[in-house]
Amino acid sequence: MPGESRGLIKLFTGNTLIFKEEIYMLTFLNAGAAEAGAGGASILMLVGYVVVIGLLFYFMAIRPQKKQQKQMDALISSLEVGDSVLTTGGFYGVVIDVMDEVIVVEFGNNKNCRIPMKKTAVVEVEKPAKDSSSEA
Repeated sequence: MPGESRGLIKLFTGNTLIFKEEIYMLTFLNAGAAEAGAGGASILMLVGYVVVIGLLFYFMAIRPQKKQQKQMDALISSLEVGDSVLTTGGFYGVVIDVMDEVIVVEFGNNKNCRIPMKKTAVVEVEKPAKDSSSEA
């Protein structure tokens, strides 16, 4: 057997001769097992980073946007006739009529300048001041 072309390595474990191919295979398997252990830890760290960045993104971007959207929905749903409004175009006016998705706003002192617009075009609402002295 010493002259065989299979490339025997004179490594004895007990009474067994190990071929060169078997050593390469064992080395590959051991390296794979070591990488799998280290790879599991790196995957956990990657998942941890993704979770932390996701939470950070949620609390910095999504949650404040939802809160602002709820405030705008409350503002739009509270529109009534007689309210003073500021539009996205920067015009101040008084609400004349309120429909499902549209309001009619009167701008300035001219009674002929009444413009229908979407409720979403309203940025600010100022309720008319109620005089408690006139009720008494």
